[in-house]
Amino acid sequence: MRDTVELQFPDEETLMNTPTDFVPEWAKRAVWYQIFPERFANGNTDNDPTLDSLRNSYPHDLSEPWQPHPWTSDWYAQQPYEQAHGKDIWFNLQRRRYGGDLQGIINRLDYLQDLGVTALYLNPVFEAASSHKYDGNSYHHIDPHFGPDPAGDRSLIELETPNDPGTWLWTSADLLALELIAEVHRRGMRIIFDGVFNHMGLNSWAFQDVVQKGQQSRFRDWFKISDWNRPSRFAPFTYRGWFGVQELPELRQDENGIVSGPKGYIYASTRRWMDPYGNGRTDLGIDGWRLDVAFCVRHGFWKDWRQHVKAINPDAYLVAEIVTEDANEPYLRGDEFDAVMNYLWTFTCAEFFVETGRTMPPSEFDRLLREEREAYPDGVAYVMQNLLGSHDTARIASHIVNRDRLSYRDWQTYGDSSRPRQTPTFDTRAPNGAEHAVQKLMVLFQMTYVGAPMIYYGDEAGMWGANDPCCRKPMVWPDLEYDPETTLPDGSPRSEPQPVAFDHQLHDWYRRLISIRNSSPALQLGDFTTLLADDDTGMYAFRRSYENDQVVVVLNNSTLTRAVTLSLDGSWVDMLKEGPPLTSINGVLELTLEGLAGAVFGRNNARSTVGGK
Repeated sequence: MRDTVELQFPDEETLMNTPTDFVPEWAKRAVWYQIFPERFANGNTDNDPTLDSLRNSYPHDLSEPWQPHPWTSDWYAQQPYEQAHGKDIWFNLQRRRYGGDLQGIINRLDYLQDLGVTALYLNPVFEAASSHKYDGNSYHHIDPHFGPDPAGDRSLIELETPNDPGTWLWTSADLLALELIAEVHRRGMRIIFDGVFNHMGLNSWAFQDVVQKGQQSRFRDWFKISDWNRPSRFAPFTYRGWFGVQELPELRQDENGIVSGPKGYIYASTRRWMDPYGNGRTDLGIDGWRLDVAFCVRHGFWKDWRQHVKAINPDAYLVAEIVTEDANEPYLRGDEFDAVMNYLWTFTCAEFFVETGRTMPPSEFDRLLREEREAYPDGVAYVMQNLLGSHDTARIASHIVNRDRLSYRDWQTYGDSSRPRQTPTFDTRAPNGAEHAVQKLMVLFQMTYVGAPMIYYGDEAGMWGANDPCCRKPMVWPDLEYDPETTLPDGSPRSEPQPVAFDHQLHDWYRRLISIRNSSPALQLGDFTTLLADDDTGMYAFRRSYENDQVVVVLNNSTLTRAVTLSLDGSWVDMLKEGPPLTSINGVLELTLEGLAGAVFGRNNARSTVGGK
């Protein structure tokens, strides 16, 4: 049995200077959709999680009554099996499993294709005990409860030597993942997996070997063990968990990043999902990776790993989770990642459109956007994942509801202030019409700005919710009937029940804007020119241009109806509404916008000249 997996590095030719536009071309045209698999769709109730599958996940209770949770139930209302043991809602929310799986995603691909989505990002799908799967047992097997035969899959896994790829088998869940990849590709879409390489889980085969054998384990150097003689809660030794979370034992690093043992295992697992059969058919594998807490892993590892990935598939897309204000640039020089989850863009949008604690004028909004666009090499801005929310934030709808008490950019305090357990004043009601208008204006900007827009599952369906775990409610589908939310987080009844249903009007808005983006080279690849940034009126306008395609976007970020004039020649078609073209008079285009509204105009066989800023 080998102690480590042999590393493979590219030859010297691959180490030449990186071009300035080093990103995959397809990623510039992507419209992303983020899926939290356990909460997206239950396509096969026969594979639902069991109580034992929760072993070694927080809150570590296998003795109290438990069952798969009803998909359409009231989020804060405790079911009879939960009421039986008298624990609070926060204990139970972490213990719930709803049964989302890969078959559910496959069954809903037609929905995603109709929405206009062209690329999927899946939160972790590898075997793990938690609902979020960031506590992986392994990197080379899909969670058995995401596939059709959990018991059979576990029997197959037992036959392997986990650090020897030559013994690895394909489980039914693994094969279903390959089927999902094939179905995604058949629709002309792309798919990436979440790579959680900074840490594993308590059930990790390597960590459990160390727990059982101590210093005699051949994997003793894989983890950050500080004291072999001092027991901790989950091991007969003391070790470091990610940010103190003992359920997430960290992999050991040296000055070059993750050490050779786990590094080799990560490399082999990377190849398995990118080139499943080892025959160079990368079209059968995933199209890239999202890298969890990338800032926790040293740069040397990412530089080596990028070379490994690009040697397998030069067209693969690598996007990192990096949230800190000033840390993006070192990762985006062409030798590590292609993009990051663009939280800096998110912060700027929240300050302009949402947060009333600090009103941002259009001129400052424009300045910050320009600085962010110009901070990186050519091409990077076009593939940044521009998101309004994620599995680590409050839903954008709830952020708008709580617009007077949240500061997105203040990331350290934002977490607690957007969770009702820590901040009971956080309002968990459904958004009203005026708040939906803000979300619609933000989405209009998201779909027309530079970068690859990313939708967090269900935002287009009208879902709302506080930060983790409440942003991870089961997806609201149009063909299911849901119980209204009648219960507050503290267990008391709401004064007014909140109906839960698929929002067809909001969905149609997303669908229309995505269609406009997908049909416009200017919105996907075009340059950006500011036309107007009026601090007195709250009006902001810009033009996107690519070859013969031009699109003008106008946003009214005030609550008042505004008239605006733009220095544009020619005839322009309203891409959101049917009607006759608008024609400029003496080089001036005049229009009126209601409060919290926007317009998107495409050039109608005319040459335009740009005035303004």
